[in-house]
Amino acid sequence: MKSPLLSLPGAVPAEGADEGVAAHYGDLFREQRELAAGRAFTDLSHRGVITVTGPDRLAWLHLLLTQHVSGLGPGQATEALILSPHGHVEHALYLVDDGTTSWAHVEPGTQGALLEYLAKMRFMYRVEVADATAEFAVVHLPAGNPATAAGAAAVRELPWGRDLFLPRAELAEQAKEFGSPAGIWGYEALRIEAHRPRLGFETDHRTIPHEVDWLVTAVHLNKGCYRGQETVARVHNLGKPPRRLVLLHLDGTEEVLPAHGAEVRLAAEPEGRALGFVTSAARHHELGPIALALVKRNVPVAAELRAGGVPAAQEVVVAP
Repeated sequence: MKSPLLSLPGAVPAEGADEGVAAHYGDLFREQRELAAGRAFTDLSHRGVITVTGPDRLAWLHLLLTQHVSGLGPGQATEALILSPHGHVEHALYLVDDGTTSWAHVEPGTQGALLEYLAKMRFMYRVEVADATAEFAVVHLPAGNPATAAGAAAVRELPWGRDLFLPRAELAEQAKEFGSPAGIWGYEALRIEAHRPRLGFETDHRTIPHEVDWLVTAVHLNKGCYRGQETVARVHNLGKPPRRLVLLHLDGTEEVLPAHGAEVRLAAEPEGRALGFVTSAARHHELGPIALALVKRNVPVAAELRAGGVPAAQEVVVAP
């Protein structure tokens, strides 16, 4: 969906997965600084929104998700995954329950497949699942932003800010109360700095939660069974994942950032075998060019790398 906030002065539309919102509003680093200081907001209205209602909603979701949600209290935010039978990540949900409705936002364009799966799993449970993307839009307010968010239908309170579910028809008017706008490029730079994985960026068809540090935020290791749980338990208890997420500090003399999927190799063997690939990259207002990458677990931590040809030093996110 095309956001009405693209009509704001200086808005430059994003492309690819984030099409529909602004990449930036004319001053990338200023926007990042304002976002980091809690004086800005980011339009995430291109993301999908689903709702689950009914008296069995939390018990039902608890059976399907990697997270413990059966006792989720009103206003308590969490995130959860849906895995394949083999434990590979298929969906990521960013959840909050308001006491009568469970709200979740998901990656743009993934809500259709997610809803199709959830509909198949209803059985006799008293739940109703709906695609609310046309009616509600997501906006992120960073920690420190003083806006009241009184017009939000639901709010996810997080250590680094708040995700608001706003009536889409009121987005343009309510945004006037949130401070200056910061585009998705600034939001992504802060996400990469914080090592937060994103479905479809830090994941591919064989990603398991351990590889991208989702065991910390999106997986409960002591809950009951769910699809893919056997793989999660086996790798956690008996082994280590085949790949690990790293933060790359890129050579600032290069003008072009490595693209998603760019191969990572040892700097000493630039024509050698690929050891992994870049998942996300951005220009950070303090750190300079940075990226997240998935590399083989046995890549030495001190190894000098090249990411899409760009010299890079790694910072450990998931321990080898």
